[in-house]
Amino acid sequence: MVHAHRSSTRTGQPVRVGFVVSRAVGNAVVRNRTKRRLRALAAQRIGALPEGLDVVVRAAPAAAQCDSGQLAQALDRCLERAVRQAVASSGRS
Repeated sequence: MVHAHRSSTRTGQPVRVGFVVSRAVGNAVVRNRTKRRLRALAAQRIGALPEGLDVVVRAAPAAAQCDSGQLAQALDRCLERAVRQAVASSGRS
């Protein structure tokens, strides 16, 4: 799951990305591995995101069992939806 927010106070600022990986994902080793994988995937995509965006990526328990390709597809799908909603809602403000 990905949440994105864009505010006028951060216009022109770089994108910020945070990660939430709960205990439901697994033990500390699994959670840290999942977070590292998500961080690497997000770093590859950050340049394509609009400036001033705050993004929070929340890992579902299934993320620990996904291979990199599946995780990348899921992240892309969720990012696209969240960014679209954030940009649309910032335009209404």
